Amino acid sequence: MQINSKTMTLNYENGVPFLTYNSLSEIKTIRHAFSTRLGGVSKDEFTSMNLSFGRGDSDENVTENYKRFCNAAGFDYNTLTASAQDHHTFVRYVTEEQTGIGIYKPRDMQSVDALVTDKKGVTLVTYYADCTPLFFVDTKNNAIALAHAGWRGTVGRIGERVIETMREKCSTDPKDLICAVGPAISKCCYEVDSDCAENFLHLVDLDTDSFVFPKNDGKFMVDLLEANRQILVKAGVNPDNITVSDLCTKCNSELLWSHRATNGKRGTMAAFMTLI
Repeated sequence: MQINSKTMTLNYENGVPFLTYNSLSEIKTIRHAFSTRLGGVSKDEFTSMNLSFGRGDSDENVTENYKRFCNAAGFDYNTLTASAQDHHTFVRYVTEEQTGIGIYKPRDMQSVDALVTDKKGVTLVTYYADCTPLFFVDTKNNAIALAHAGWRGTVGRIGERVIETMREKCSTDPKDLICAVGPAISKCCYEVDSDCAENFLHLVDLDTDSFVFPKNDGKFMVDLLEANRQILVKAGVNPDNITVSDLCTKCNSELLWSHRATNGKRGTMAAFMTLI
């Protein structure tokens, strides 16, 4: 399978495809990857690379999927540390003490939509199936973060919350950050009602005309990726240091899990990142 992307590369190792950002791959102090829906052992609606333990797939299948993905993309399964997403904006700083949580150890928190670390031996894992992944790399202080930005997380400015946590815990200056946004459902496919759109229109310090587009039927198209990009810029990230994915999850639903394309009968993808 091929992809039409100027920002990301589709890699294959041991029969497992995974995406990497061209810009992040240039940073030698990290390893990162984004999974697809292919290359795993799950069956039926989860076919085949499902990385969620909470959707009805067997734990054995999900665990095997993690092990296959880690082997292909170069991560140590024993270092994985997962979020506990509920579409809010809580950011958790993690160390080696949290490895295994949400993967082979039970979750110990109910709401974690972003993870930050400056420790080697920790692999951050966050989950997606249309919502927007945010990648953060502090190249000066050797710190990283991943965030899950659904529409609620986006209007709650989770990207800004991550940067605040990185500043507090890792002495990060936003000017030193290299960021990536997506892949996610894009403005071509993300239709919302007026109540949802109103939340985005309340982001009055941003250029809402560039990410909220009214339709003739009273609905709106929203560009989650552009909204998150602007939030990162407002928080001090150099615009030239932000890469925005050009892959829409719904348009590429043969390769990527899309909640809307599958009407919710789906598996889940994950973003991975670790310091090396």
